Amino acid sequence: MEHHYGHLYWPTTLEGKTGYPALEHNLRCDVAIIGGGMSGAICAHALVQAGLTTVMLERDEVCGGSTSANTGLLQYANDIMLHELAEQIGEAEAAEFYSACRMAVGQLHELAAKLPTDIEFHSRSSLYYASSEADVAKLQREYEALRKHDFPVDYWTSEQIAAYYPFTRPAALLMHGDAEVNPYRFVRSITEDNVKHGLAVYEHTEVIRHRSEDGRHLLETKSGAIVEANHVIYAIGYEPEELRGQLIKADINRSYAAVTAPQKHIEDWHARHMIWETARPYLYMRTTQDGRIVVGGLDEHQAEPLADDEARARRIAKLERAIRELFPMMDSPIEYEWSAAFGESRDNLPFIGSDPAWPGVYYCLGYGGNGTVYSMLAAGIVRDLILGKTPHPVSRIIRLDRPSLARA
Repeated sequence: MEHHYGHLYWPTTLEGKTGYPALEHNLRCDVAIIGGGMSGAICAHALVQAGLTTVMLERDEVCGGSTSANTGLLQYANDIMLHELAEQIGEAEAAEFYSACRMAVGQLHELAAKLPTDIEFHSRSSLYYASSEADVAKLQREYEALRKHDFPVDYWTSEQIAAYYPFTRPAALLMHGDAEVNPYRFVRSITEDNVKHGLAVYEHTEVIRHRSEDGRHLLETKSGAIVEANHVIYAIGYEPEELRGQLIKADINRSYAAVTAPQKHIEDWHARHMIWETARPYLYMRTTQDGRIVVGGLDEHQAEPLADDEARARRIAKLERAIRELFPMMDSPIEYEWSAAFGESRDNLPFIGSDPAWPGVYYCLGYGGNGTVYSMLAAGIVRDLILGKTPHPVSRIIRLDRPSLARA
């Protein structure tokens, strides 16, 4: 299955990418990570920092999959509102999950500051507006729930929105403590840093068979090489064959994104807030370091990204009109556009943790709109599981055999 079609922006922002060899020989390690995207790179960082000999196996290239289509919004708020999640799993656990996501954004900030490459990381606030009058009551409930649990958020009336922006909406939440990043530069940079600290990376290395023998895991690659590992982490975009029939409560959909040329009037975008809305599917927007606008949305219940250029162009035109509706002065044209596949779980939570039936196997599957934040959360959880430490409090909420998934 193709991850995306179109003309991606992020790979154009970095010249002279580092390449890694294909695996042609047998090897042994503490941990083997399958997947060289965002989840794999962040997990690898946590593991090599913990002193574990770690190998990353990528069947294509590092950043060759969904990472290149990631729009780089880092938010602690989720696709499901806090008060709605509380109704689903209980208020205490919902607040705990939101708190873990907020902490993960902070951890991403700390990690970004240590990298030698400019990954275009910037702290931002997010303007989450009511798409219609009917959504105002829901937004007010969310504000009360966030404030109750000490999340940094302000409530804006339509007049306050209009005071700062060339548009208005019935109401909005201004949520603080979020961030944006160039996902391609981030994963490339962290992978290079991981290699300096001992990570072995192999590109064009597809794992075709995984079996256990005497308590160790044997991964056979397409070239015939065998990786023998104590632990295996699946850090891939979609459900692996090993879980087929178990993680059936997930959907693969497609979405659309576009990036404009640099805007002359980008200073009219107040505080470079990231913007999204209560409607589902929702539109979202952010700016880039060089003054472009990234816009995305128009999700569709189709597993394959849209390959047809003309049909995709019609969706992208809708995204462009959405920019003009909010910012009439932003008239630089679309330069990059794509359609990409993404996964959503039925209970709006990621799949992170150990395989309930296969000791030594773990999953970092960041289904949903907060994939990068989930990757940071997953890195700490899986590292602690491997080291035998006390489980992270939120791990029970997002484990693979959680009760909320059984009810979904």
